[in-house]
Amino acid sequence: MNQRHPHDATLVGEDFSLEAVVERLSVWHREHRCHDRDSAAALAAVRARSDAEIKALESLMVGDEDRQRLASLSRWLKESLERLTPVLQSRGDHRLPYSWACDHPHSRLVGEGRVLMANAIDRDLAGPGAQTALDPGGDLASLLVGLEIRGETRLARRALDQYLRESGDYGMPPLLSIFRVIEALAGARRALRRRQEAVGDDEQPALLAETMGACRRYLTLAEQHAEFRFPPLVIGVGVTGSGKSRFTRTLVGQLGAVRLCSDAERRRLHEGYPQASQSEPPVDIFSDEATERTYRRLADCAGRLLDAGFPVCIDATCLKREQRNRLRHQAESRGLPVLLVSFEADEATLEQRIRKRASRRGGNARDGLAVLHRQRAGFEGFTSDERLHLIHLDTTADNAGETLAGLIQEHAHWT
Repeated sequence: MNQRHPHDATLVGEDFSLEAVVERLSVWHREHRCHDRDSAAALAAVRARSDAEIKALESLMVGDEDRQRLASLSRWLKESLERLTPVLQSRGDHRLPYSWACDHPHSRLVGEGRVLMANAIDRDLAGPGAQTALDPGGDLASLLVGLEIRGETRLARRALDQYLRESGDYGMPPLLSIFRVIEALAGARRALRRRQEAVGDDEQPALLAETMGACRRYLTLAEQHAEFRFPPLVIGVGVTGSGKSRFTRTLVGQLGAVRLCSDAERRRLHEGYPQASQSEPPVDIFSDEATERTYRRLADCAGRLLDAGFPVCIDATCLKREQRNRLRHQAESRGLPVLLVSFEADEATLEQRIRKRASRRGGNARDGLAVLHRQRAGFEGFTSDERLHLIHLDTTADNAGETLAGLIQEHAHWT
């Protein structure tokens, strides 16, 4: 179980920032899929990992209360796996031959001049499942749980948001609660194993208290991920330069929202299209048809995330009522709260922001200003029905980001 893969010899002593490790993880997962569509194996791998972690913890626990907590989590895992069996089976071609951590056994996650985790995704290579076929969600959950247990919740939220945006794997979120619970149980097992390995140590009383405390923190984290919450959908509305992207990014860290960006999904949908043959005209990825496809994609991804219990924030212009209604339906059809946030700034500020952005990127400000004027002319005003869910945000105001987070918490009852 603890043998190294042949790839390991050339990959030692790597330090990664959070952004870098998430990017590498996403690319590695895409390039190492099994592509065998073995749906039975996908389900069997998760069940085997879950059963192995529960059995190992049962053998290490001594207190009745802890055993009862584990029994409750075991029942939740069994019921959740049964309920989500179709989702797992549909992901047969997403399976990986082994964990990313097997190719990066000496990697470290670093940030702000300190080591956050000695193993960049906190994956236990000696434990069950690391060197067998598994879903990419196992690796991502290991990273998220590793950050959360260390009190780095905001970093975990940023990692999840970045991974989904870069990978486009919106079929994973419904399963993430299962994977996070399993990884939390693995953390509890590692904590108790340290106590077992220190038998005869003069420091055993202190070690016992430390390891039991760590075990229970992992159990508490597992219980939190086993609890479904009713997430809101936040639909950003605004022209270029209005501050949508900047302010929706703040919601990732503050509220744990997953940000769906129209730019990212438009590129994903039309990836490779600009390389049309010389005999065919290039595809216009900003045509009305392409835009409609993009909003259909945003709505589909939003629905999947809401079903999985994740608050969602749409980063798109949403200038047309039909676009806003399509997105709004994803929350309303599920009985979930929805908010429309109109990101606003005066004309001079918008133009100044566009010129500054063009200067920073080495582009032409005239193009951005032309887009701004087209968008303002094409904006369809809010209906009386939409105003029931509408918040106006002046993005030039001081503390606008904190104001936005507070309004969402107040209107959607999300904390």
